[in-house]
Amino acid sequence: MNLQKLASGFLLLVAPFVYGQNQTFTPEKLWELKRINGGSVSPDHSSVLYSSSVYDMDKNNGKSDHYIYDLKKGNSELITGELAKIGAIRWIKDGVAGVITANEETQIVTSSIKQPEIKTILKRPSDQLLDFKISPEGKYIITLERVKTRETTADRYPKYPKANVQIYDDLMYKHWDKWQDEFSDQLFLYTIENGKANPNGVNLLEGTQYDGVMKPFSGLENVAFYNEELVIYASKKKTGKEYAVSTDSELYVYNIGTKETSNWTEAYQGYDTHPVFHEKSHQLAWLSMATDGFEADKNDIIIRDIKTQMDRNLTESIDLTVSSFVWNEKGDKIYFLAVTEATYQLFELDVKTKKHRQITTGDHNYGSLALAGKKLIAMRQSMLHPNEMFEVDIKTGKAKQLTHANDEVLKQFDAPTIEKRWVTTSDNKKMLTWVILPPNFDKNKEYPTLLYCQGGPQSAVSQFFSFRWNFRLMASDGYVVVAPNRRGLPGFGQKWNDAISKDWGGQSIRDYLAAIDDVSKEDYVDKERIGAVGASYGGYSVFYLAGVHEGRFKSLIAHAGLFNMTSWYGTTEELFFANHDIGGPYWDKENEKSYTEFSPHKLVNNWDTPILIIQGGKDFRVPEGQSFEAFQAAQLKGIKSRMVYFPEENHWILSPQNAMVWQKEFFNWLDETLKN
Repeated sequence: MNLQKLASGFLLLVAPFVYGQNQTFTPEKLWELKRINGGSVSPDHSSVLYSSSVYDMDKNNGKSDHYIYDLKKGNSELITGELAKIGAIRWIKDGVAGVITANEETQIVTSSIKQPEIKTILKRPSDQLLDFKISPEGKYIITLERVKTRETTADRYPKYPKANVQIYDDLMYKHWDKWQDEFSDQLFLYTIENGKANPNGVNLLEGTQYDGVMKPFSGLENVAFYNEELVIYASKKKTGKEYAVSTDSELYVYNIGTKETSNWTEAYQGYDTHPVFHEKSHQLAWLSMATDGFEADKNDIIIRDIKTQMDRNLTESIDLTVSSFVWNEKGDKIYFLAVTEATYQLFELDVKTKKHRQITTGDHNYGSLALAGKKLIAMRQSMLHPNEMFEVDIKTGKAKQLTHANDEVLKQFDAPTIEKRWVTTSDNKKMLTWVILPPNFDKNKEYPTLLYCQGGPQSAVSQFFSFRWNFRLMASDGYVVVAPNRRGLPGFGQKWNDAISKDWGGQSIRDYLAAIDDVSKEDYVDKERIGAVGASYGGYSVFYLAGVHEGRFKSLIAHAGLFNMTSWYGTTEELFFANHDIGGPYWDKENEKSYTEFSPHKLVNNWDTPILIIQGGKDFRVPEGQSFEAFQAAQLKGIKSRMVYFPEENHWILSPQNAMVWQKEFFNWLDETLKN
């Protein structure tokens, strides 16, 4: 330990001489930053468990270490020794639990913290076990496991074992970046006695093809225990076309004693997720959306009195959409996270009166909310700084930074300046627009400028720190970045959020033009060197702007953009999204505007601007044909254009080396077409 401290001190001492000040922040430096995540509080509220991930560019992979932060001592300790062998580590009543995998078998294990002793409670095949959760009192364990529920081609045609064929009779044959296979992800309940689980678990979805959690991203955060008597889980028990067009998930309750399952949210039509029991006050809280098919609807907090089965919507009169929440110990308050005016802040909600109070303010985003006595533990980030863990005083909102994983590294670089600007739109509304100015900004110079177009489309342009669309990186390369919170983004009331539905090429596009026109009035913007960049709906926006920008832009970059709305509707997977946002299928005359006036491919005759097009081969949300069509159109029109195709990536670029190529191509293109 002393040698480590000595070495660390030496590195800090020589760092100014080795690195100096005023280095340029580069993609390489971006990927060297540590990524802090987690922030779960121990049952006794004394410690916080979190992870720190680093990436090895040469090995093209990442590694995570786990730490325990002592809230009384104010320091972090790296988990080492026997405990370091445990993966997927999390708190349980008397210590921690996690997994150890070897020889195609995964052991679910537990251990105390002070006197580590690893004990195995359950063994499962490694290719079958996906996750687990132990009940608060340690009597039961829930696992998420892969179960064969469908025939394979080999089952149908055993005489042709070398055939490589996929056969489907219904929709949802692909989702996000995975083809439907013979497996469903289902929930198993095991009884624990004397520290060992009975290996004969009960499949809560036995005999069905349903998943126990909602794909593609949901996990066991959507499963909860009540008094060691009930298991509640959020699931969308639908398959095929019914699954593809609906967001109507339900909260299902399995009674451990009677072995019966009941639906507790049948009356609710949209997403019902994140159930959290407060066992002392006998209340259940969960997040609920009202509209089936609308994935970006307002998220409300509903609570149910377990004894009376009466429900109350606590946030129906609050014009905020809730991201996550926690109960207080008494059960009379709920603390929640929501976006307001382009930042994610913490709020307090009185369960009895429904009155709410904003706890935090500032130009930063909070996330991963947890309670520790009279304090909240949350990750916090901004456009200039990745996640660090903070402690927030509930009464005053005062925040104390607990981790400093990247402070020393970022001190090597001059930081950009972030400005808030309220732009008047074409329909005379006020729109918050972030303007990110390069480090050492000189108002007397002219800078190339980028209009950033957000994806989603209902996804806030908040104080996020992205490892791909990184504003600090763009500004550090000498660009002014203009990032508007155009129509269709949360944080400015539900009416503003809803305004984009069925109007993709309408007011939101005019909002983008209003933002760049307003900022372009500044002398520091080089009017001859303005570009537009974006992904997903942002990529759609770039394709659309290519046909209507009237000479504003000299360079364009579109990642995973929607180009031909007709072919996109025919190939995307979650049709509930298309049905709500576009209006429905292209063969329905009522939706004609979305497929003609609002389809970028209809405006290709106006294209004349150099364009870089980026696409992942496993992107089933915006399939690769969209980018192929756009690239082919640009090439045939003789427009300078480039395709960057990642065969193994999905809607995002996740592999470190692929991500580095992405950054290099992004900035090389701007160098060629805009900067020089």
